[in-house]
Amino acid sequence: MKNIFVCLLFTCVLTACGSINYISIDTFNPAEVTYPKGVKRLLIVNNAVPQPSDLGYTYKLSGVVQDTARAKADSALFYACSSLGKAIADAPLFDDVLLYHNTMRNDTDYLADKKLSQEEVKTLCEETGTDAIISIDRMLFQMEKDVYAFAEGYTTGTIDIKMSGVLRSYYPGRDNPLATIYMNDSIFWSEDAGNLYQLAQVFPTPTEALNDAGSFIGERSVPNFIPHWAKDSRWYYTGMGSQWKQAAAYVTTEKWDEAAVIWKKLYNNSSWSTKAKAASNLALYYEINSKLEEALEWATKAQNLFIKNKGDEDSQTHIQKLYTNTLSTRLIANKKLNMQLGKE
Repeated sequence: MKNIFVCLLFTCVLTACGSINYISIDTFNPAEVTYPKGVKRLLIVNNAVPQPSDLGYTYKLSGVVQDTARAKADSALFYACSSLGKAIADAPLFDDVLLYHNTMRNDTDYLADKKLSQEEVKTLCEETGTDAIISIDRMLFQMEKDVYAFAEGYTTGTIDIKMSGVLRSYYPGRDNPLATIYMNDSIFWSEDAGNLYQLAQVFPTPTEALNDAGSFIGERSVPNFIPHWAKDSRWYYTGMGSQWKQAAAYVTTEKWDEAAVIWKKLYNNSSWSTKAKAASNLALYYEINSKLEEALEWATKAQNLFIKNKGDEDSQTHIQKLYTNTLSTRLIANKKLNMQLGKE
């Protein structure tokens, strides 16, 4: 299975003797957490204490703070766990993902970040028949709602919620969690209406807004626990000659093999500058085809040519170094990805 595909050509930067064309690609990346072999069933647990309804919510009406503002965060924690579990379950990495029906804590210290004990982890896994646990150990919300009523007879409003959370993955028998994830994110609403009543109809209630925020941060946490796709940018060089133009035409129609044939000819029969640019293009070609070792080899050839002929501080040398480092990082990440997918 290829780990990369080209999505979109999006811009072109002119240079003295050609141009640099930028493309957007999707890369398949490993999760932050690598589970031991044999982990097939996950349990999602709420180990956070909901913040009080009179804290973390500010409501201003025409600039005046309303001291009656209340928003319950109890359900938001459930929605965070639920959306996290559903998104993980949609990926084919685990056989089953369960949501624990009870909350773990009975205290009121909502600011405290408390880990699950080894005994709690063992008991939960035995009780539910699961192999590992993902726990939300703290989740806080800061919501600001601003509404303005104008003399012209219309109203406008915004709701801005910032979320911060601590999530951990636990495995029975380990003294420490497999990983600790710190999440920060935000969600925003903006609406206009004829009056305050109409605005209330299109806005979520404070509790509904917190629930949506909980679902949102739960979904955003998923890449930490399963392999995922991410967008990245790459580039390839073109030139004024017919061969460069023909290769670029092949790329625009995603005929990468044909483009690579031309780039190899240019590398074998041209000046150092052409060699360097052709080598960089060939690195992209091999990356597109998930041959990361070959990609790194060609990127290194291009980098060495730029260093030798333009020096360490030149801008082209700099961006080539960045690409070489990116490929080195991807090679390491790919080994981790194969381990997570059981392809060792």
